[in-house]
Amino acid sequence: MASHNRDSRRQRLQPLAASLLAVALGFGVASAQADDLPKLATKTPLKVGFAQTESNNPWRLAETRSFKEIAAKCGWQLVMTDANGSNSKQVSDIQSMIAQHVDLLVFPPREEKPLAPVVLQAKKAGIPVILVDRNVDQSVAKAGRDYITFIGSDFIDQGHRAADWLIKATGGKAKIIELEGTTGASAANDRKKGFDEVIAKQPGMSIIASQSGDFARDKGRQVMETLLQAHPDVTAVYAHNDEMALGAIAAIKAAGKQPGKDIQIVTIDGTKGGLDAIASGELGASVQSSPFFGPLACDVAQRFAKGEKIPTWVKVSDRFYDKSNVQESMQYGY
Repeated sequence: MASHNRDSRRQRLQPLAASLLAVALGFGVASAQADDLPKLATKTPLKVGFAQTESNNPWRLAETRSFKEIAAKCGWQLVMTDANGSNSKQVSDIQSMIAQHVDLLVFPPREEKPLAPVVLQAKKAGIPVILVDRNVDQSVAKAGRDYITFIGSDFIDQGHRAADWLIKATGGKAKIIELEGTTGASAANDRKKGFDEVIAKQPGMSIIASQSGDFARDKGRQVMETLLQAHPDVTAVYAHNDEMALGAIAAIKAAGKQPGKDIQIVTIDGTKGGLDAIASGELGASVQSSPFFGPLACDVAQRFAKGEKIPTWVKVSDRFYDKSNVQESMQYGY
């Protein structure tokens, strides 16, 4: 039964991924040409290195599963590593893949600056790179020049959407605690930027504390416990991902307050745990951030190998979940 459910979910999600790619490729402005970058062989199997950042939450596990599930269909022989939350280990993992002469590198850079130089090392070794989920510092390594493309969401827009919901939910009056993602990660930087710039225009709303919870549930809980003691007047929480939001919910309950009533919470990801929390009324809303990059990366790689132009940003469209649609959206949780 579990296998059947996974197969059914895969059948639902892969056409969605393909359609998102078609939209992205149709409307890309800047693009990478095959002549500007290392070539990609059209052989089968293709030796592909996938360097994961960590595997401590449902989002990362879903992302890794997406690549495992597409590998055989795409003709990939995967070389997979897990950096366990360490920038230096992810760099070392990728350098090892370069030494193994993989044909293609695909990875989510844990942080923008530490992972940019290794992209240049791959290019020098003649290995094309596709970045997924997070990007690198564009002043060091540039999409379309040093690597093929970035496949991912518009993190600034995610922050905008979270802020817009919170404004409506609170009537434009709130004292907000912001739980930031990993310091230096493009997702955390942009989700903060998008949210903060919208809230700054609301005279009745203020961010009274902002601290990193490293995208982790327990760290989010610990940070929220501390900030609750320092700011007992908080009325809203913006978490950069569902895991930290769920940690915050636990901390709010432990403090004798009711999440969803005493304190409104908005977050980003769209995990099963997040959707369940919306259904129970404890979490207000979650902006989806899709982790299903496997089919997209396969399609981009195949098009690039054929010499097609690839947009420097293959933008993923994200759903939005709140109490109005959560029950019908449960199938999209992971």
